[in-house]
Amino acid sequence: MTVISHQSAEHYTWGNQCDGWHLVKSDSLSVIQERVPAGCAESRHFHVKAEQFFFILSGIATMELEGETFRLSPNEGIHIPAGSRHQLSNQHDLDLVFTVTSTPPSHGDRIEI
Repeated sequence: MTVISHQSAEHYTWGNQCDGWHLVKSDSLSVIQERVPAGCAESRHFHVKAEQFFFILSGIATMELEGETFRLSPNEGIHIPAGSRHQLSNQHDLDLVFTVTSTPPSHGDRIEI
């Protein structure tokens, strides 16, 4: 066991200037902290097997989920069931920082729309 933070976690980049840190990376669970700069977004997609929970740490997230748009503020979250089409974006002026928990892990389970 060890204490982990985004300073010590495995880092990766995605999209245009976005960062991710693997806080937990196992065969059955993934917990990632991500940073999305103002104006950036992920592509619309879904996961065949993975369900996810996004929890906002700072900034404002816009989550489109099956055609409905949700605005998430710090200390708010949203559950994304497996098979649900969704897209997260940062439509505000400050960086968006959040955690996304996936079970099973979502890498390799993503279908772009």
